[in-house]
Amino acid sequence: MALNELQGPPIAEAQETADQAPPRRERGGRPRRPIRNALMYVLLTVVGLLFVGPFLVMLSIAFKPAHQSIDSFPPDLIPRPPVLDYFVEATTTIPFFTFTGNSVIYIVVIIPLYLLVSAMTAYPLARINFPGRGLFFMVFLSTMFLPGELMLIPRFLVMSQLSLVDTYMAVILPAILSALGIFMLRQTFASMPEEIFEAARVDGASEWGIFVRIAMPAAVPTLAVLTILGFINVWNSFVWPLVVLNDQSKFPLALGIAYLSGVSGQDVRGLAAGTVLSLIPVIVVFLALQRHILGSMSGALKG
Repeated sequence: MALNELQGPPIAEAQETADQAPPRRERGGRPRRPIRNALMYVLLTVVGLLFVGPFLVMLSIAFKPAHQSIDSFPPDLIPRPPVLDYFVEATTTIPFFTFTGNSVIYIVVIIPLYLLVSAMTAYPLARINFPGRGLFFMVFLSTMFLPGELMLIPRFLVMSQLSLVDTYMAVILPAILSALGIFMLRQTFASMPEEIFEAARVDGASEWGIFVRIAMPAAVPTLAVLTILGFINVWNSFVWPLVVLNDQSKFPLALGIAYLSGVSGQDVRGLAAGTVLSLIPVIVVFLALQRHILGSMSGALKG
């Protein structure tokens, strides 16, 4: 008892001293962490402005009235007063809603097929042993490094041989094949514990049942990321539809908006307004699926 009483106060005082210890300081005597945080916030602000700045300029141009300059330096981002005339012009000068409907058709058809084909290709490459599996994976992976422009002529020749030029299928078929989707889903399936698949096989589950009931639900974060990437890619598709389509009634929105510069001359405000309108669906989809994206990123960092 006496020993405890003798040791108690010094221990308590040491603990209190440790709790009240000042933060680690640099050689100059200033706290290290606040300076580091301040530099990090400055860096993030600069990077954020680099990404958001062009969009803010475009948004400002879309709302500026005709008498206000759009090429002043430094840029004047505040419309005086803001007007909606050019948004109306963008939706009436060209068949804006027809182009939007075409893009929606492409999205609704392509994205499910794109995810299904990628998953069904990636699963055997990750979980089923068969001769040449590594070679097949390397072949799929190597196509990621080919420029898209390099594939324009071969794709057009294939579509021409199939008599699909100037049809919806000419835009849809090439878009459902994605080396990036196969790669990401293959890595996701390969990282799943083998014990889960073995237990399902012992219980009598077929390989298709394991794929549908175990692999696909576990890959939802990756599928969400691929959905957003696929949505952005299809929604902003321009070069391939320009090559393979002649009928303007089948144009996607990105290609249709490009005609604003030709229809209305050098009307930069109308072109900016149409571009802003085309970005709204992308932002909505991202906000709807951002929880899955952040979950996928955090899982990748932990892994």
